[in-house]
Amino acid sequence: MQTVKLGKTGLTVTKPSFGALPIQRRDKEEGVRILRRAYEGGIRYFDTANSYSDSEEKIGLALSDVRSDVVISTKSMGRDYNTVRDHIQLSLERMRTDYIDLFQFHAVYSWDDVDNGAYQAAEEAKQKGYIRHIGVTSHAIGFAEQAVASGRFETLQFPFSYLSTHEERALVRHCLDAGLGFIAMKGLAGGLLSNARAVHAFMREQEGVVPIYGIQTMEELNQWLALAEEDPALDDGLQAVIDADRQQLGGQFCRSCGYCMPCPQGIEIRNCARMDMLFRRNPWRPWFTPEWREKMEKIETCLECGRCKARCPYHLDTPNILKYMLKDYREFYEAHKAEL
Repeated sequence: MQTVKLGKTGLTVTKPSFGALPIQRRDKEEGVRILRRAYEGGIRYFDTANSYSDSEEKIGLALSDVRSDVVISTKSMGRDYNTVRDHIQLSLERMRTDYIDLFQFHAVYSWDDVDNGAYQAAEEAKQKGYIRHIGVTSHAIGFAEQAVASGRFETLQFPFSYLSTHEERALVRHCLDAGLGFIAMKGLAGGLLSNARAVHAFMREQEGVVPIYGIQTMEELNQWLALAEEDPALDDGLQAVIDADRQQLGGQFCRSCGYCMPCPQGIEIRNCARMDMLFRRNPWRPWFTPEWREKMEKIETCLECGRCKARCPYHLDTPNILKYMLKDYREFYEAHKAEL
């Protein structure tokens, strides 16, 4: 399995690595089993967050006896001194460890998110040995560029896939040039990319980039482990897959980051705003259950208040995208309802 030096931290991590957000959806026994299998299969970097319900607890149960062999990063949505301090202590307890390799400020949009005592709490925890390195995650490219230039962080976690724009690819170069470790979240573009082989081959070419893939089933894990062992190179066939996806999906599309939520009307924007890609690129029947039809019809209640549009870090016209998605969804349903 490939390894990567995570910037100037000196941490050596595996490529690929384990994103533990989805593991919260598994029961405790199965979640621990999947995490342990990941370790036995050679994965040595696990990324979680304080807000991922029992994900940290499962990591503690699965990996505490091999703690010195793995790198663990976690995150806090805390925006003040006390919250960040308390989150760090809670993470240590949950993961049954006395140190966190990489602590990250979670989903940061502006300096206000870290400068109200939050960064001070992390610095103090680092001085005490509770955390060893400080990083940041973001979906906002403007802030991400500022974070790289600031010198205050040792890593940046940002969405990155073969659909990334020129501006996002330039961010990776700036990060690596500055000595920051670059952690690629959403390597499958929020679930839009379905060819794991093409994704692996693309990431294999990205020097210094550490992809973390959200894993919630043993089947998914075994697929990534098999690809890591085989390590397929980017050939003409896989490049054709990438080119076709870029043609179809590139540019302005919803990344499912969730910055637009919550919606005052309860619309599940992060999925509804990319629904046509979900049901046209994957088995479509699961997206046309009564539950999902009800969620999509809720788009009709949109107030066009503009909150989602103002919050979108990708500057999408979210209300109009939702209207289009509902229209396309209804048309597809009418054409295929006899098959349900």
